[in-house]
Amino acid sequence: MRGAVIHAPGDVRLEELDHPRILHPTDAVIRTVATCVCGSDLWPYRGLEPIGDPHPMGHEYVGVVEEVGGEVTSVAPGQFVVGSFATSDNTCANCRAGWQSSCLRREFMSTCQAEYVRIPNAHGTLVATDGHPDGEFVPSLLAVSDVMGTGWYAALAAEVEPGSTAVVVGDGAVGLCGVIAAKELGAERIIAMSRHAPRQELAVEFGATEVISERGEEGIARVKELTNGIGADSVLECVGTAEAMRQALHSARPGGNVGFVGVPHEVALDGEELFFSHVGLRGGPAPVRRYLPDLIDRVLSGRINPGKVFDLTLPLEKVAEGYRAMDERRAIKALLKP
Repeated sequence: MRGAVIHAPGDVRLEELDHPRILHPTDAVIRTVATCVCGSDLWPYRGLEPIGDPHPMGHEYVGVVEEVGGEVTSVAPGQFVVGSFATSDNTCANCRAGWQSSCLRREFMSTCQAEYVRIPNAHGTLVATDGHPDGEFVPSLLAVSDVMGTGWYAALAAEVEPGSTAVVVGDGAVGLCGVIAAKELGAERIIAMSRHAPRQELAVEFGATEVISERGEEGIARVKELTNGIGADSVLECVGTAEAMRQALHSARPGGNVGFVGVPHEVALDGEELFFSHVGLRGGPAPVRRYLPDLIDRVLSGRINPGKVFDLTLPLEKVAEGYRAMDERRAIKALLKP
């Protein structure tokens, strides 16, 4: 089969790889219907994370089950399924508490930009839809496997409530999906921080009531200006840089909350500053599996359409162009069709 392999910064190639097979009775093999490039894939692509030996890429996927191991009974061959970037057995203590991305048997997916994928812990990871969805729903279901689920977690971690004011730091796919989540959870005001016109427009379409183009101290000052000098009830940090985290923490009011889902890079917190801020902080890999049934229903009922974050669709053989387009900010998110 064909799959994407990263060799070095800026060097992603489509290569012939071994067809995945069942290794454990809890595995499944799916034929991917759609996969994509994630913003977090750009960290190694830009040389900001070590690559080591050449290895496959990708952790977002929807597809059709081809084969299941002997212990997999929740899905069957022929079903269309959505999964999470973090696999889970959905039975351990952490899973039962709703933290499937900290499953004791967790494995992070990393081979999904390919025609076929082996899914560990398939019984607890994959959720089947009723029949095969129309093609128009595929992009949004793909978004649910990571960026929509992650944006949803950011909003919940930031404790967005009906009538509240939320700020979203980051205008990538996760941040834009965070706008959707904040609206669905009832925020009255949603302030999106973005300085890119197409992303600003999509943020407004998704529910942002205001857009701030400033960053850093100027961005913080604008949030304070819009909130009578107090700050926001909830802030969603969807980038992972030191600047974004500082912007998030200082945009929250005393007693407010920050949900951070951008994978941190060179982020360091001042304990005394955090102590006196009275700001709550929660983050980590999103427990997407917890939200899958609800988010799938919201997509198929037409209530949300996070698939609009895919503004570039390419055949899998052009995966390298997908990386380039996102790296150069010519695209928000690239969908790949095997």
